[in-house]
Amino acid sequence: MASTTFSGPVTSTNGFIGALTGNVTGNIAGTAEITHTATSAINATATATAAEVATGYITSTSAAATTITLPTGTLLGAAIGATRGTIFDLYVDNTAGASTVTIAVAVNGVLSTAATDTPGSFGDLTIAAGATGIARFTLMFASATAYTFSRTA
Repeated sequence: MASTTFSGPVTSTNGFIGALTGNVTGNIAGTAEITHTATSAINATATATAAEVATGYITSTSAAATTITLPTGTLLGAAIGATRGTIFDLYVDNTAGASTVTIAVAVNGVLSTAATDTPGSFGDLTIAAGATGIARFTLMFASATAYTFSRTA
């Protein structure tokens, strides 16, 4: 398909590329910044709601050790409109916390093969407090109601 510059009215019956539809997020080409305009604060051991996880960014400032259990695959899948092949990144920020945060998966959430094979990296579900206390986890949906879970940074 050739690139052409037009001026004035243009009509075409076959040849224009339509607009993207659906949920298009993340890095499409080159580099991009992802800004989380909404975040969720979880400062005590609890099960995160699907809405909290759907923000993509959870903070914790707890002075005590905290375990955050993720919602079920069914609830989380519905909250983000997941289908088979959906990939979702979740950031957990414990830089202002004073103790470790641990992530736990719930029903229909399982650790990926990479996480079970190398628990010290992809399966590291703890986030230290302080300057290095930030982690990225990737959830990969096998269906609208089930996901695998890995630490990716």
